[in-house]
Amino acid sequence: MGLGTALFLSLELGRPLLLEGEAGVGKTEVAKTLAAGLGRPLIRLQCYEGLDLASAAYEWNYAKQMIHIRAAEGGANAASLARDVFSEDFLIRRPLLSALDPPDGVAPVLLIDELDRTDEPFEAYLLEVLSDFQITIPELGTVTATEPPHVVITSNRTREIHDALKRRCIYHWIDYPTAARELEILASRVPDAPERLSVQVVEFVQKVRELELFKRPGVAETLDWTRALMALDRHTLDRETAHRTLGVLLKYQDDLERMADGGVDEVMGVG
Repeated sequence: MGLGTALFLSLELGRPLLLEGEAGVGKTEVAKTLAAGLGRPLIRLQCYEGLDLASAAYEWNYAKQMIHIRAAEGGANAASLARDVFSEDFLIRRPLLSALDPPDGVAPVLLIDELDRTDEPFEAYLLEVLSDFQITIPELGTVTATEPPHVVITSNRTREIHDALKRRCIYHWIDYPTAARELEILASRVPDAPERLSVQVVEFVQKVRELELFKRPGVAETLDWTRALMALDRHTLDRETAHRTLGVLLKYQDDLERMADGGVDEVMGVG
């Protein structure tokens, strides 16, 4: 199934879109482009190890609650005060709650980025959000989306996403683009790049991905490298410049050493 079909089905069926693939192939960019194309705001939840409910969904503004309690001392009964401090005025909305109940009423595109970095308990919590598009706040009740957000989930597959969550999603694997497709992306994102330089960069990167490296360069690195070469006022790619700028393309020392020790010559057909 193509990416365009997966996006269409996700929007048509109201199902989250789960995108997996190597880092740098453009998964996050899909969500950004979707939000721009639909004319909707993008809300991004960047996942990381130890992500909890307070950072992802909501938390109470304890400092504001304490100030309110101090100010109300002697002038309100306990029951009334409890209702006051656990009202929406004291609620801090994090990405998940903001996506389900946006202040302006416009359903956004919700990007849950790099879900594989979180732990399984948080992933289990997401099941309620993605199944019924609702969040239960014990002090307030259940908040249900009037219009569900369009959800895009990305994963670099550092661990497997649980089957229960996958069943709720439309799935698509994003691979490295072909040379022709990568050249189109480069022309779109770096339109000022000289044509010959663009062709040489894409050919170089495509060949580098065929090598045994710890981390192959993604599309993001192709764009960055092209911009770096342009910043050096290069209109064509030569061996010396390739050696000097490898740190833009590759991010691991072992890979840099591999390329410095004959890798560049191998890719460029020199020697």
